[in-house]
Amino acid sequence: MTPVPGGVLVDGELTVVGRIVHASNATLVCDVSNDDETLRCVYKPVRGERPLWDFPDGTLAGREIASYLISEALGWGVVPHTVLRDGPFGPGMVQRWIDTPDHRPETGDRADLVDICPPDAVPQGWIEVLRAYDADDNEVSLVHADDPRLHRMAVLDVLLNNADRKGGHVLEGVDGAVYGVDHGICLHEENKLRTVLWGWAGQPIGDDLLADIDTFTGTLDGDAFSTRLAEHITLREVEALRERAKTLLATPVMPLPEGPRTIPWPAF
Repeated sequence: MTPVPGGVLVDGELTVVGRIVHASNATLVCDVSNDDETLRCVYKPVRGERPLWDFPDGTLAGREIASYLISEALGWGVVPHTVLRDGPFGPGMVQRWIDTPDHRPETGDRADLVDICPPDAVPQGWIEVLRAYDADDNEVSLVHADDPRLHRMAVLDVLLNNADRKGGHVLEGVDGAVYGVDHGICLHEENKLRTVLWGWAGQPIGDDLLADIDTFTGTLDGDAFSTRLAEHITLREVEALRERAKTLLATPVMPLPEGPRTIPWPAF
């Protein structure tokens, strides 16, 4: 469940050490320190959020916090520890950095759980999501691993109504866990699910995940957790989250893509 308030992410001193330049919004790499601990983290100040036509200005950091709280309430631990706090450039989202294994192509190991490859080279145990053509007019396949850790993330994205699950937002940590990052455009009341994780579309959701969703729905029906979420998203968005959870319980099948914009662009 949600960690006890406090700790180095909340009250440590933030020192900027770099910037992720390809991110859509201002995304700073920081060290956060107190007398006992130093952690690497990501800091996204609200003032650095790029305006979007369909999400209210200045709400992306709060959506990241709400997504973390939901992941923790489910007991899934998909979203790294995330807090809302002040920093060098004002209030913003601060999230624990996830260390990932080094990729060594000479070993044949795959570094990512989502990838692009030739259609005749889809690895065993992987799922093909779609075929397209690259910039050189070569046919390629968008694929992802058939991994229960990734499946759980895909179910979480349905609950979060994640509008931007890119392949680069899926991280396998050195601890063996799989994490999802960049949840700023989630939890809209209208259906906006865009993801690269369509491999389980139309397939049943496992009983273990459904049991967690059932417990979560009970938590969401209580005033305390709903009130906490309402600090970051609107009451209508909280209600839409509740309806998505109940829909999954009533029809425990992964949804099918709807409409022309069901995969984020770029996909990575």
